[in-house]
Amino acid sequence: MLNIADTLHRWCRENRPFALATIVQVTGSAPLPPGTSLAVNTDGTAVGSISGGCVEGAVYELCQQVLQAGEPPARVRFGYSDDDAFAVGLTCGGEIDVLVQRVMPATEPHLTAALGTVVRGYPAAVAQIVDGPQELLGRTLFVPDGGSYGGTLGGEDEDRAVATRARALLRAGRTARVEVGGDADTCPERLSVLVHTNAPRPRMLIFGAVDFAGALSQAGRFLGYRVTVCDARPVFATPARFPHADEVITDWPHRYLEHTQVDARTAVCVLTHDAKFDIPLLRLALSLPVGYIGAMGSRRTHDHRLNALREAGVPEARLARLHSPIGLDIGAHTPEETALSITAEIIAHTNHGTGLSLSRGTGPIHRPAPGAIRGTGRPPEEQYPVQRPGRVRRVVAWIAGSLTELNMTPTRRSRVYR
Repeated sequence: MLNIADTLHRWCRENRPFALATIVQVTGSAPLPPGTSLAVNTDGTAVGSISGGCVEGAVYELCQQVLQAGEPPARVRFGYSDDDAFAVGLTCGGEIDVLVQRVMPATEPHLTAALGTVVRGYPAAVAQIVDGPQELLGRTLFVPDGGSYGGTLGGEDEDRAVATRARALLRAGRTARVEVGGDADTCPERLSVLVHTNAPRPRMLIFGAVDFAGALSQAGRFLGYRVTVCDARPVFATPARFPHADEVITDWPHRYLEHTQVDARTAVCVLTHDAKFDIPLLRLALSLPVGYIGAMGSRRTHDHRLNALREAGVPEARLARLHSPIGLDIGAHTPEETALSITAEIIAHTNHGTGLSLSRGTGPIHRPAPGAIRGTGRPPEEQYPVQRPGRVRRVVAWIAGSLTELNMTPTRRSRVYR
């Protein structure tokens, strides 16, 4: 539902009832992930999408029925129709389960507060019961980043258990389903709860104020990262050279990394291509629970770098986390092309891709989000096994087309040390 938080918040403030249709489960290939919603208000105005067009008409009608007749929340499944691929169903071949419910803002002030928190850009989670007893279906719980939660899922035990799980997902920046209850310690009824999260933007730390950093900072910001460019040379580390970065820092890279905040979604991109910066920086980065670490350099440079890191005491399990030479092999030459190569690898690594062109693969195109390997309390080398990149060409084509719309065109060709 947070994909349409701004409109829902306005309707709540206006005390306008609406019907909310939310994807709660995806099987096989589907255009949009769980947590995506479509809503319809009493005027018949619709906002959002749950299928990219395949089943919107049918869901719109269901929303109107629930809203006008006051019907209880209901789950509906949409799948592929073999007899008529263009009937009400998903032509992509997958299945989605949709929960349709009526929302009365006057009786759910905690939802108004949750949506307001999201609209203002603060981290928050909304837990929604998507499977369980009929009388509990659709109930929500507002879980802020700090402080007490609002609303109820039925009882204090359920609320406390779900709030704990929701805050863990919020720290990881993940929307996911959790199962609670079914035992005397939490609640007698087993509940399936979809936790919608609005987390702070993940960070992209770019070390090295070079031409490639300029293109990468723009691509990173386009993908939703909070971008930091850091370099020890003040003449190069200037906001004027990196207008798309959220911040430009003049400091030794390892010293800055030691004191800045990172998490499991942070991408560390080392473009300095200089051992006096690279080795202390990478030695530290490989010990931190970040999501991606890549370093620019030729294969010979990579071999020398690995030997230096081994001499510095970095174990092999940590070295295996290093993506070097950085990026995917897409034949990149310019800084802009190299930025696409790097961001494609970051996306693929995050999503546990295969590295194959979609035309050469089999099975569903849209796969479930990767499982939670974050926040386990294990050492970084165990939390983050080596994952090879995938879904390359589709990702690159999409980013390239989007950046073209933003007038991010190559300015000159530069040699890439890979």
